[in-house]
Amino acid sequence: MSIAKRILSRRAFNALAGAAFVAAMVPATSFAQDVTIPIIVKDTTSFYWQIVLAGARAAGKDLGVNVPELGAQSESDINGQITILENAVAGAPAAVVIAPTEFKALGKPVDEAAKSVPVIGIDSGADSKAFTSFLTTDNVQGGRIAADGLAAAIKEATGKEEGEIAVITSLPGVGSLDQRREGFLDQVKTKYPGLKVVADKYADGQATTGLNIMTDLITANPNLVGVFASNLIMAQGVGQAIAENKLGDKIKVIGFDSDEKTVGFLKEGVLAGLVVQDPYRMGYDGVKTALAVSKGEKVEANVDTGANLVTKANMSEPKIDALLNPKVN
Repeated sequence: MSIAKRILSRRAFNALAGAAFVAAMVPATSFAQDVTIPIIVKDTTSFYWQIVLAGARAAGKDLGVNVPELGAQSESDINGQITILENAVAGAPAAVVIAPTEFKALGKPVDEAAKSVPVIGIDSGADSKAFTSFLTTDNVQGGRIAADGLAAAIKEATGKEEGEIAVITSLPGVGSLDQRREGFLDQVKTKYPGLKVVADKYADGQATTGLNIMTDLITANPNLVGVFASNLIMAQGVGQAIAENKLGDKIKVIGFDSDEKTVGFLKEGVLAGLVVQDPYRMGYDGVKTALAVSKGEKVEANVDTGANLVTKANMSEPKIDALLNPKVN
C-alpha cells in the first residue's frame, strides 16, 4: 500500500473512531429532542395547573422532550378540552398526557385518542379504560383526610366532634371532586356520628359562587361549625365569606389544594386546614411515564401521587413547605 493510501486509510479510521467517541459521549436524552408529548390540563390560568405545567416543563427539559402546554381558560370548558385533545392527536405525538375536565364527557374522546397514541391520565379520571397509565391523588382518601382534619379542628374549638357541617363541591360530574366528596361523607358517616351534614352543595366552578353559597349557608344555618370545600376555587370563595364575616373561630373550614390566597387564609386562621396534593409530581411523572410508554417500556397502570393535611401548626415543615411553595418557573 502506498504512503498516500496509508494516510487516507488512517484518516478514515480516525474519523470513524472520533464519530463513535462523540456518539458514546452524547447523553441518550438528546436523541429524544424530536419526541413531542403534549400535556393538556383543565385550566391554564389556575395556580394549581400552573404547578402541573411547571412539573411537565421540567420533565421535558430533563428528558429532552418537546412538551406543548395546552388547556382551556376554564375547568367548565368541556368542549374546548375535547377539541384540544383532538387537535393534539392529529399532530401525531409520541403520547399525550391529559387531566380530563369531566368524567363522562371525556370518556369517548379519550377512547378515540388512544386508538392513535398512548394516553396518560393525570389528576382526574374519565369514563374510559384506554389510559395506558394513570397518575393521581387517591381522591377518596383525600376526602377522608379532609374529614379527619375537620373533625380535629372542630374538637379543638369546641371540645367535641359534634355539630352541623356542610360540603361544597366546585362542579358536578368531575371524577376527582366526586371522589373527594364520597370519601369525606363516608368518613363522617362511619367515624364521626356526632357530625351532621346539613348542606351538600354544588357550585359552577367559580369562586364568587362559592362565596355566595357560603354566605347563604351562614345565614340559613346559624349552628354551622364546619365546611369542606372540595377544591382550590371553592376554598378561595368560602374563605372569603368566612373572612368577611369574621367567623374563623366559629366555623372551621378544610379546603383542597393551595395558592397564595388560601395559604394566607390558613396563616390568619380563616381556614383550619388544606388537603394538599403534589401537582408538580403529576406533571413531571406524567411526561416521564409518557416517554417510557412511547419507547415500549412497561409502566404502572395506577400511581398514587399522595396527599397531606396542612395546618398552621405544620406548614413550616420542609416537606409541607415544598408543597406549598413549588417552583413554577
